[in-house]
Formats: sequence, structure tokens, C-alpha cells
Amino acid sequence: MTPEIQSQKTRELCNLAPVIPVIVIKDITKAEDLARALVAGGLPVLEVTLRSDAALDSIRAMSRIEGGHVGAGTVLTPDDAKRAKDAGAKFAVSPGLTDRLIQACSDLDLPLLPGAVTASEVMRAADAGYDMLKFFPAEAVGGAPALKSLAGPLPKVSFCPTGGVSPDNARDYLSLPNVVCVGGSWVATDADVTAENWSAIEARARTATALR
Repeated sequence: MTPEIQSQKTRELCNLAPVIPVIVIKDITKAEDLARALVAGGLPVLEVTLRSDAALDSIRAMSRIEGGHVGAGTVLTPDDAKRAKDAGAKFAVSPGLTDRLIQACSDLDLPLLPGAVTASEVMRAADAGYDMLKFFPAEAVGGAPALKSLAGPLPKVSFCPTGGVSPDNARDYLSLPNVVCVGGSWVATDADVTAENWSAIEARARTATALR
């Protein structure tokens, strides 16, 4: 799968809802109920970060939920990409981009949403064939004004900003011409997941769908 087709597929996913929940799951027993609550609330695209021992099993479990599109986040190496694909991930998200990761995702037919923040990084990704990118860490590198400044010289590249995005600033990003959706962890908080407060998570997801 070429980078151009990968970006076409990640763009389609990013267009499904204004927010992609970024999830760290530590307890596999909560994975399916969490996915069910988020999908029911209108957020079908879920990014499960590879930051816990339960991540891959959680991807397997969440992929069983009807209507969901589960991907793996924090994909850094070809091995990460292969393990994610084997677990059922439909896409991969990375904070950056390397030649080895490009080759691995192309070989695996795994759509990649790579990260870029500087003009040179964006140009390098675009030169490789990617025109749908992650902008991370969004707030730390200048927030919505920084991302807006890239729209002028690089109008054909679109972004999903993550990192410090919240209900308070999400609309600032979503109003930009080069932003398709945002990613954030506020929809499914650790406290609510631990307490199995699925109704609160579903309600927060419904509120997030109205941001655009």
C-alpha cells in the first residue's frame, strides 16, 4: 500500500468524527465496554496507544465492537507496526516518520498517520506521499496559530492535531482549513475508565461530536 493510498484511507477515517479519542488501556477487561461507549457516543475511530502491556490485547478486543475502527498509536518501529497489524489494528499513528516505518507500513498494507510539526518535516512527509498528518505535540509547539501558519505554504496537507488538545481549544483547531479532526484523551479519562463510568464517557463523546 503506497503512502498516497495510506493517506487516502487515514483521511477517510479522520472525516468520520471531529475527535479521535487517544486511549491508554491498562486493564484488558475494560476494553470492550470502553469501545462500546465511545462508538455509541458517535466517535467510531479509536487510537489505542502502545504504552501499556494491555495495548495489543485491547486492540483485539475493541476491534470486535461493531461500528468501530481501532488503530494503534505510538507506533515507532517496524516491529510495532507488525504487532499492531497482527492484533487487528486498522491504522497506525506515529509521532514522527522514518524510512523504515514507511517501508513497514507499505509492506503491511497498514495505513499510517505520521507526525510532523515543522515545515521541513511536513515537506518530507509530503515528498514521501503523505498528505494526511498528525500534528504533535500541538500545544507545545505553538498550538492553533502555529498550525494555521502551515496552511499558507503547504495548502495540500491536512492534519489531526494532538497533544494538549481539550474541549477548551478543540474548536480553535477544527476551525482551521488544514485540520480534519483532533485527537485527545479527555473523552475517556483514566478516572472514568477505572470506575467503569461508561455513561459519562458516552455523554462526553456525544458532546465531542458537536464540536464541528
